[in-house]
Amino acid sequence: MRETEVGVAAACLLGVVALFQFALAAGAPWGAAAYGGRAVRDDGRLPTGYRVASAGTAVVLTGALWLVLAAGAVISAAPLSANLLGVGAWVLVGLFALNTAGNLAGRHPVERWGAGGITAALTILCAWIAATR
Repeated sequence: MRETEVGVAAACLLGVVALFQFALAAGAPWGAAAYGGRAVRDDGRLPTGYRVASAGTAVVLTGALWLVLAAGAVISAAPLSANLLGVGAWVLVGLFALNTAGNLAGRHPVERWGAGGITAALTILCAWIAATR
């Protein structure tokens, strides 16, 4: 698999997760599948503080999406050096590995197996990208 294909695959997964977080921030009733299911209200939505956190997470994930596209040579990263992109990709590896552990500890099956699987895949894809920088 080429570096660009890995970058596109990682970006697609990041897009799914970012959209999920944007939906939570907008009030989607999927709160049981996020934050370990501990913050969900009776209507399935997250309280305001968690919705703000989801909005912030979505923004960070969108930045990570850009980074994997740039580090995977799918888009131009003219202002950034290859070394900086590599470091950024390794940072994502660490973040997604930690996030995988948290997701696997979640109570809801969507968080445990769905999000856990996605973040595990992102860990591997970002490691692949980082190793090629």
